Amino acid sequence: MENKNYKKYKVEMQKVAHLRYASAVLQWDQETYMPVKGAGYRGQQIALLSSLSHQYFTSAKMERLLRALLEDESLSFIQKRNVKQSFHDFERLKKLPVSFVKKLSETVNASFHAWIAARKKNDFLIFEPLLSKIARLKIEEAEYIGYQDNRYDALLQEFDQSLDVATINKVFGDLQPALKSLVHNIYRKPIPADSFMRQHFSKEKQWEWGLELLRNMHFNFESGRQDLSEHPFTTNFSAEDVRVTTRINEQDLASMAWSCIHEGGHALYEQGLPAGDYGLPSGEYCSLSIHESQSRLWENCLGRSKPYWEFHFPKLQQIFPEQLRDIDTDEFYRAINKVQPSLIRTEADELTYHFHVMIRYELEKKIINNEITVKDIPAYWNEQYSQIIGVTPPDDLSGCLQDVHWSHGSFGYFATYSIGSLYAAQFFQKIGEATRGLDAQLVLGNSLPVWHWLRENIYAWGKIYNAEELCEKATGEKLNSRYFLDYAKKKYGEIYKL
Repeated sequence: MENKNYKKYKVEMQKVAHLRYASAVLQWDQETYMPVKGAGYRGQQIALLSSLSHQYFTSAKMERLLRALLEDESLSFIQKRNVKQSFHDFERLKKLPVSFVKKLSETVNASFHAWIAARKKNDFLIFEPLLSKIARLKIEEAEYIGYQDNRYDALLQEFDQSLDVATINKVFGDLQPALKSLVHNIYRKPIPADSFMRQHFSKEKQWEWGLELLRNMHFNFESGRQDLSEHPFTTNFSAEDVRVTTRINEQDLASMAWSCIHEGGHALYEQGLPAGDYGLPSGEYCSLSIHESQSRLWENCLGRSKPYWEFHFPKLQQIFPEQLRDIDTDEFYRAINKVQPSLIRTEADELTYHFHVMIRYELEKKIINNEITVKDIPAYWNEQYSQIIGVTPPDDLSGCLQDVHWSHGSFGYFATYSIGSLYAAQFFQKIGEATRGLDAQLVLGNSLPVWHWLRENIYAWGKIYNAEELCEKATGEKLNSRYFLDYAKKKYGEIYKL
C-alpha cells in the first residue's frame, strides 16, 4: 500500500505540473499560431500562471510535506530520489520572490516579441532595451539563488545541476585546442562540393520529407505533432503530448532536414519518459546537457552518418529528382559533413559548432559578471567570430540576433549543447558496442536498436540521477571527451583523408 504522505505528494506535484504545462501550451501557441495582436494579454496570462505555479510549489504546505517525506525511511529508492530532487528544486525556487517571478515572466514575453521584431528589421537596437532588462533580472536571480565561486554558476545550474564555470572552463579548455588542430588539418584539404544543397527545394516537399524523417526515428504522431516557428524548438505538456517545430528555407535543403532530426531527438526523449510519473522528477528529463545529448546524437552520430543516408538518400532523390539526379550517396555524405567557417550556429558542421557555443558561453559569463554590457554584444560578437571562427557577420540577423535563447531569459543554456555533444559520442560508442552490426541495421533504415538502448538507459530514469550519475550508470564512466575526439578524428579522417 502506497505511503499516505507520498500519495499526497504526487497529487500536489501534479497540480504544479498542470499549471506549468498550461503556461507551456500558451508559450507554444505564441511561437506558432498566435495572432500578433494577442501578445499583450498573452504575456499577462503566462505571467499569472507562472506566479501561481511558483506560489503553489514554494508554499509552506509543500515544505512541510517534503520535509516529512525526507525523514521517511519507508520510501523506496526511487521515491526517496523523487522527494530529494523536489526538495532541491523547492529550496532553489523559494529564494525567488513571487513578484520577481511575475516580473521576469512579463519581461520575457515582451522580450520575445521584441526579438521577432528585431529579426524582421535586422536591427539589434530594437531588441537591446528589453534584453538589457532580461540581463539585469538574470543577475538579480543569480543573487537571489546564491553561488560560491562565480555568479554565472547559479544560472548554469538551472539547466544542469552538475555544471559550474570551473567544470566548463576545463572541458572547453581541453576540447578547444584538439578541435582547432583537427579543423586546421581539414582546412588544408580539398573542400567537398555542396552547391547542390542550395537549389530550390519546395516548402511542401520539404515538409513531407521532414515528417518522413521523424516517422523513421519512431516519433509517435499520436503523442505529438510538428509545426513551423521562427526558431526550431521542442516542448511538451506530458510524455503523451510532445510538440516539435522546424523552419524551412526553400534555398537550403540542410536547414530544415537537420532541424527536424535535432528536434526529433529531443522529442523522443520526452515521449520516452515514464508517462505514469507525470509531475514527478522521475517523469522529467535529467538535465539540458542530457537533453542536448539526445538531439546531437540523432542529428550527428546518426543523421550525418553514411549508413543512415545509404538508406535515406535514395528516398530523398525520389522527392527531388531534378535537384539530386546526378548526385550519389558518397557525394551527399561528404557535402553534409563539409567543415567550414560559418555564421549560423544551428547550421554549423559538428566540429566548428563548438566554437559558436564557446563564444556565447564566454559572452554570457561576461554579461552576468558585469564585464560587458548588452550594448557591447554586437561588437563583441563580431570580433569573436572574426578571431575564432574566421568570419565576420555582415548584419545582426546572421550575427547576434540568430538565437532565441536570450529572449526566453535562458542565460546558462548554451554550454549544454557542447557538453551534450560529448555525452552523445560517449553514448553512441556504447550503443555500437551493445548492438551487433549497427551500421548494417542503419543501412536497412532500422534505428530501433538506438531507440531501445536510449529508452532503457536514458529515458527510463527521468531525473532520478543527475547527468554525471546517469552517464556513469549508462556507460560505466563519467563524461569523457575522448569519445567525441576519437569519433571526430575517425570520421573526418576518413572523409578528408587526413
